[in-house]
Amino acid sequence: MSRDLPSLNALRAFEAAAQLESVSQAAEQLNVTHGAVSRQIRTLEEELGVSLFEKVGRGVQLTPAGRRLRDASREAFDGLRSACAEIRQAQAHAPFLLACPGSLLARWFIPRLDRLNRELPDLNLHLSASEGEMDPRKPGVSATLLFAEPPWPADMQVYELAKERIGPVFSPRYAGAAALLDQPADKLFTEALLHTHSREQAWPDWAQACGLDPAELHQGQGFEHLYYLLEAALAGLGVAIAPQQLVADDIAAGRLLAPWGFVGTSNCLTLWTSARASQTQSARLAEWLRVNLQTDAG
Repeated sequence: MSRDLPSLNALRAFEAAAQLESVSQAAEQLNVTHGAVSRQIRTLEEELGVSLFEKVGRGVQLTPAGRRLRDASREAFDGLRSACAEIRQAQAHAPFLLACPGSLLARWFIPRLDRLNRELPDLNLHLSASEGEMDPRKPGVSATLLFAEPPWPADMQVYELAKERIGPVFSPRYAGAAALLDQPADKLFTEALLHTHSREQAWPDWAQACGLDPAELHQGQGFEHLYYLLEAALAGLGVAIAPQQLVADDIAAGRLLAPWGFVGTSNCLTLWTSARASQTQSARLAEWLRVNLQTDAG
């Protein structure tokens, strides 16, 4: 079945040659060879069944059909250029919606948000918090920040920012704090440990990394989300398990203690975005996050 329109590449070559009245100048503008433009114009003439240029001396000029097509193609390509420019401008000023867990947003991101806005002022960052299952493919989301474990899916661009490190933390206000300080990690076998239902494996993973038997651990009060778990630890209700990134500020300020340090897991803090999307803003944000996470860890 015949097409309603000729090749757009042929039309683009013709439009450039018609506006400049020169095949050579059109080739230079399009960054192709003289022969390539000539072939596209011949293809267009064959498809339309009419000559678009005629030789005049050493140059060329448009035929009546060529002038008609020039005017129509100029209007069409000008409209396309204008629409593309408007789309690019709108995209440049569109909000960059970052989704991330509420615990990460509250405990790491918001304390550094003023710094990010100063250092990436054109990002126009909007934040969306969730404590449920994170979906990096959710429509309208520019990128998603979350702890995850490889392998990464082929349809997503995943920026690895920092390895996850977890460890036990408790408040100096906790009634059992003094008895835990300067003690080996297996002292926690006598504690009813605070935990979160969103990360049931955190305590067993930590115990195995420390060479301890996870079966010796005793689960105490459970919380639906990590944010509530850390609030409980800050309130002095017991010993919690947490990623280092989420408690670094509390430890630095003396609000939480981490006498046994932190151990690495197979998870990584990552920034996810669609592999089909433009990566310019995501790559800049990923680099900013990576640098600031390294600064905090150092």
